[in-house]
Amino acid sequence: MTSLFNWLTERAFGVLLHPTALPSNQGVGSFGKSARRFVDFLGEIRARYWQVCPLGPTGFGDSPYQCFSSFAGNPYLIDLDRLADLGIVAESDLACVRALPRDHVDYGALWAAFQHIRAAIYASVKSSPDKLKKIGDFAKFKKDNSYWLSGYSLFVALKKHFGGKPWQEWSADARNFATASKKDWGDAVRADAERAEIVQFIFFSQWQELRAYARQRGVEIIGDAPIFAALDSSDVWQSPEIFQLDKAGKPLAVAGVPPDYFSATGQLWGNPLYDWRALKKTNYAWWIARLRACFALYDVVRIDHFRAFHDYWRIPAGAKDARTGEWVKGPGLGFFESIKKSLGNAKLIAEDLGDLHDGVRELLAQTNLPGMAVLLFAFGGDPKSPYLPHNIGANTIVYPGTHDNDTVVGWYNSCGDQERDFFRRYLWSSGTAPNWWMMNAAIKSHARVAIVSVQDILGLGSETRFNEPGTNHKNWQWRLSDAQLGKLFDYAKTLRNLVEISARA
Repeated sequence: MTSLFNWLTERAFGVLLHPTALPSNQGVGSFGKSARRFVDFLGEIRARYWQVCPLGPTGFGDSPYQCFSSFAGNPYLIDLDRLADLGIVAESDLACVRALPRDHVDYGALWAAFQHIRAAIYASVKSSPDKLKKIGDFAKFKKDNSYWLSGYSLFVALKKHFGGKPWQEWSADARNFATASKKDWGDAVRADAERAEIVQFIFFSQWQELRAYARQRGVEIIGDAPIFAALDSSDVWQSPEIFQLDKAGKPLAVAGVPPDYFSATGQLWGNPLYDWRALKKTNYAWWIARLRACFALYDVVRIDHFRAFHDYWRIPAGAKDARTGEWVKGPGLGFFESIKKSLGNAKLIAEDLGDLHDGVRELLAQTNLPGMAVLLFAFGGDPKSPYLPHNIGANTIVYPGTHDNDTVVGWYNSCGDQERDFFRRYLWSSGTAPNWWMMNAAIKSHARVAIVSVQDILGLGSETRFNEPGTNHKNWQWRLSDAQLGKLFDYAKTLRNLVEISARA
């Protein structure tokens, strides 16, 4: 049997924390001092991996899985203190973000504040262009990233020009990227496009500095690539020919999954679906470019919703929920063969959770990509559950829970008596501190990589859940406090011991 990829050969340990959840004084986590302190913690416990959610610019709903671009970075994550130190912004410019809450992310207020911040950055740089040299070579950045940056920056500028409306509602000459890119939209649009390029330059420069800091401490980054692009994104606007759209740019059908563990009506994501035939004719050029950009950001890339490469749930446009749909064949092994040809032995992880069948399992076996196991799914009472530690294979990334799950403490407090009983009997646990019993099981498992969340290290409850799929209530808002970040170090000795004695250091 074909085995395309063979990169995961050593045992290792990692911690899951999205940067927006880090403490800061700018309303959202950033690439600043707290990020470096977190990396110091990872180095102290001899963790190899820091896993993050997608780092793209978020759109409606604030989800990092619904971004305005698959290539751009999220401006919210820029360390504004660093810009103040460099003289690019003044402390007075930052009053609007200093006033934002520190215990959660208020995305509405954050969006308004960052309009002012971006304007201040642009005004400062235009008045003194040499300030950008303190960060790096802006001209080189634009040249190296021109294949996506010019289109994204024009998209951002036109979106503002048209009052924030989705691109399908812009004027006819703007809805077509080829036409829009040739038109002179005036000084205001040009300035907004240039401002977007400058902000992206700052984002990528700071992220690479943080990555270098992590590498010095033996820490690599696991990033995340959502399988689908957002409908209102520069991706779809620039390349409508690779998506299933009508002539007006509206989706013929949309993405999601049928009723599952998370929702009785399924999950209606609403993303446009790929035209895999059109992509195949280009040898999947857009996807190759996207993954190449991902590997410029991360050391390892998790591809979300692996099943859709075998078959995907096609929901008719306009459906009220995800119960109505059909399974349609995806690109299959040929897609991954193209990746191997272009990117070599790419360090990819397949998110293979959910309702699977033998065809999906065969595709995963053919690629030999490591899949995932979530221990919170394991304790229904079936000793043959694929998520129980004794059934987890070596070529696997094991988690107590991911960003989509409740915390272990929250799960244990809310699950039924049967699950709690099976959990206690299986792990020989009293049920006290269930987060530590679960983390211990993950770390001691056969899976080559074990990754735990910060919430589970701290033993936090359901109030700190990061995302609940199928809902729009308080998702992506949770943040660590400064005290909680400091408390992580109280557990460093215990975690390091577990990592070392399980051969994951």
